[in-house]
This record gives sequence, C-alpha cells and structure tokens, in this order.
Amino acid sequence: MKETGIVRKLDELGRITLPIELRRTLNLAERDAIEISTEDNKIILEKYEPEDIFTGAKEDLIEYCGKKVSKKSILEMAQIAGLSAKDFT
Repeated sequence: MKETGIVRKLDELGRITLPIELRRTLNLAERDAIEISTEDNKIILEKYEPEDIFTGAKEDLIEYCGKKVSKKSILEMAQIAGLSAKDFT
C-alpha cells in the first residue's frame, strides 16, 4: 500500500473529501461508486466495478432482477438445466 502523506479530518457527518490528485490518479469522476471495505484497522476505498454474483467475473455482464450475471454463468446454468441455445429460438 502506498502512503500519500495526505491527512483529512472527518466532518460532523463523518465525511471526508478525496483530494483531486487522488481522484485523477485513480480515475474517479464525480458520482462514481466507491466500494468501502476494512482490513485489520484500515479502511479501503476502491472504485466499484460490478461483478457476476456467482463467479466474480467482471466481463460480459447482464443485469437480471437487479443482479449482475455473466453470459458464461448463464450458459453454464442453461447446460445444467439441460437447455441449449436452440431451445430459445
């Protein structure tokens, strides 16, 4: 982990402002979603990227019932169900 030497105080609502240098470095734009996690005594901020709810894959995603699923997972589930592409034409 790279230290920046930047120190920010929380405001009365618990918010911080990320300096423009960090936002540019991490390619964060206004209104981008940020994923917040913790590890030991650290708070980790990462740019949110949707992923397949089954495998964690981040490519070829389709939204279904508010969840992201990859085309590969859909094809694998169709195979498990005994279906093929010709069953849908």
